[in-house]
Amino acid sequence: MLRLLADAWDDETLWKHHKFKTEIVRAIQDLPEDATVEDAMERLYFLAKIERGLEQSESDETISHDEIKARFLR
Repeated sequence: MLRLLADAWDDETLWKHHKFKTEIVRAIQDLPEDATVEDAMERLYFLAKIERGLEQSESDETISHDEIKARFLR
């Protein structure tokens, strides 16, 4: 089963997966020695939100500043 999944992934997908795992490890290693599991989860969630925002920006899935202001003023 795992072999079938691996065969379905192209080199770019595998590279992104490896990069993703490397970034997770780095984020955890950068935490202070007294960090809790909750600290690690919060950090990973924060980084995931940033990554998602960058992806949305690159694919023009953004909302203009004026539109956000209009939504908050409703």
